[in-house]
Amino acid sequence: MSIIHKTTMSPTKTELLTAWLPGQPWYAAARRAPELSRAGGFRLDDPQGEVGIEFMVVRDDAGDRPAWYHVPMTYRAAPLDGAEQALIGTTEHGVLGQRWIYDGAHDPVLVGQLLALLQGRAEPQAQSVSDTPDPSVTAEVTGAGFEVPAGAAEAPA
Repeated sequence: MSIIHKTTMSPTKTELLTAWLPGQPWYAAARRAPELSRAGGFRLDDPQGEVGIEFMVVRDDAGDRPAWYHVPMTYRAAPLDGAEQALIGTTEHGVLGQRWIYDGAHDPVLVGQLLALLQGRAEPQAQSVSDTPDPSVTAEVTGAGFEVPAGAAEAPA
């Protein structure tokens, strides 16, 4: 189980997302800087205990009407080889030191754990509390033929 530290991050995750979001092709308020606030989310545990996995929901009030973004992110103690294009930014964590924060869609650990969640093999965790399942997060796969690419569910750290 991941440990949630009550500490500082500089820059914060919201500050990193404020700089990163306008560069994404799906960002809705393309001509304005984001005005973000945290709206929710959850975490998944890395079975190896090395990578932080978070699914954060932020509200953006920069556009003509609010927009919400569900951003999968991973936190690493060192750069992820070959994932330079997915780097959201780096931050200084008050307990763990420097962290590299990635767009989780490009991180094999997050992808593997998301597939495990969909298969019922991973349990969603509270976003801000250690060792606490989040029963509000559910996953359901419907239809036949849910196949997992070879090796994806066992993605390396």
